[in-house]
Amino acid sequence: MKFLNGTPSASYDVVVVGSGAGALTAAVTAAAAGKSVVVLEKASLLGGTSAVSGGMLWIADNHLARAEGIEDSVERAGEYVRAVARGRGRDDLLDAAIGHGDDMLHFVRETAGLEFIMLDDFPDYRQDLPGAATGGRTVEPQLFDAAQALGDLRPHVRTDGRLPFTMQEYEKWGAFTNFPWEDLQTRQDAGLVAKGQALVSRLLAAALRFGVALAVEARAERLVHDAGRVTGVVVDGEAITATDAVVLACGGFEWDRELSDGLLQSRLYTRCSPPSNTGDGYRMAQRVGARMGSTREAWWAPMSVIPGDTRDGEQVGTLLRFERQGPGSIMVNRHGERFANESQNYNDLARALHSWDPANNQTLNTPAWVVVDQAHLARYGLLAHRAGQPTPAWLAEGATLADLAAAIGVPAGALEATVARFNGFAENGVDADFHRGESAYDKYWGDASNPYPNPSLAPLTQGPYYALPVVNGAFGTSGGVSTDGLGRVLDTDGEPIPGLFAAGNTTENAFAAGYPGAGATLGPIMTMGYLAGRTIAGRPASYRDAALAGTGAEAGA
Repeated sequence: MKFLNGTPSASYDVVVVGSGAGALTAAVTAAAAGKSVVVLEKASLLGGTSAVSGGMLWIADNHLARAEGIEDSVERAGEYVRAVARGRGRDDLLDAAIGHGDDMLHFVRETAGLEFIMLDDFPDYRQDLPGAATGGRTVEPQLFDAAQALGDLRPHVRTDGRLPFTMQEYEKWGAFTNFPWEDLQTRQDAGLVAKGQALVSRLLAAALRFGVALAVEARAERLVHDAGRVTGVVVDGEAITATDAVVLACGGFEWDRELSDGLLQSRLYTRCSPPSNTGDGYRMAQRVGARMGSTREAWWAPMSVIPGDTRDGEQVGTLLRFERQGPGSIMVNRHGERFANESQNYNDLARALHSWDPANNQTLNTPAWVVVDQAHLARYGLLAHRAGQPTPAWLAEGATLADLAAAIGVPAGALEATVARFNGFAENGVDADFHRGESAYDKYWGDASNPYPNPSLAPLTQGPYYALPVVNGAFGTSGGVSTDGLGRVLDTDGEPIPGLFAAGNTTENAFAAGYPGAGATLGPIMTMGYLAGRTIAGRPASYRDAALAGTGAEAGA
């Protein structure tokens, strides 16, 4: 165990296991109320999955949107999330996450010093469902000078390997071929960070201000459980006492093959989270009788595995976004046929990769491929590959569609017929098969300068043609330890286990199988971390009501 700040102690009021956004929100919330807090990170770097994420938060009826005149309500958002989740999940968790999201946002802005950009035109993912909004529910962190704010702590924060740009800028620039890479490099050299790194770095800066102790290479092995109450954790064989509570927020179980194969609804072929997410919190909580929920679920996403893309020495997957959503691209399955709307949100599209063909005892839609033509490659590029460069080994190429079909092992006639049919749709601007490009979300990720009628559609006519393999991946698992709406871990009978709280991907997510919009991972995760911290500190869940009563400014309360 290696402490990065403060004086190590054998006892704290609150012990937080994990250092992602949920963990840090719980830590800062408790510390701002005067609690002594330690954060224990298993890996050598702080930030967890949050640090390599987009850093966005989905917060319904938030005050940043209201200030811009955007009308919303918790009730409308609840109707929408329940529809997205297909009626699954628990009302107490969902109501807590949605009802107190803006309380959390107020707290982290006013007390912890975080600043956000409100994305007024970023649509919810399922525009076809009641209660969906066309913008305002997603916020992202502003650029942040992490070098100045964190000083010597900065090298200990996990990075995602990308230059710093916001999603608002991504929207403006479109494809990576339009990005001002030299300017972004200048930003990075100056110490600026964006997205998940900005979120985590701002939370860490707040943690330092409130005296939170931070330790890395500190794997919690088990909980100390005495007379029915959790009183601490064991790290490297030594107990650390938690006089008030332990908070488990140490990621999911996606990197444990035995757990993921045994619990998830579908085989997980890759993931992009830190390899330290091996279900430690899941196991520790089970040993003291915790209940589990939604363990079949993950934050699913279609990914490609690009050799050499590693995290902590392990191969990780790369999320496919514009590569499949931009005009002039399609996705086909093992039969050389389209099988879904390629522009839909990643969580729903990945579910199409789970389909099984019982007659032939094989997957129905995998292997899957993103197929593009030379015009698409020249205009947009494909991941890091650009036109004019030698074709990398991870990308199949064919002078004709028949040649490409041979290279990827799909029927040539089927691929040619699929592309011909799609080209007709692209020329007319209407996808009669899968309705790609009809929703506001599809159009958001299209190209407004596309010369064809629909910003999401363009024909594939110019060889050579290219195919990128697609597999079922995930950002992390989203089921696990069950909590109530205050973040208290529940036992198998549904009663709170004294002294034990949990948040983040360690837990049963508040939105169950639903993925309502950009930031739907971090929004509820940070809200539940906030609620756990408030409960531990004996503060009301509503930060706004407490502020009106004169108790909301935690630093001086």
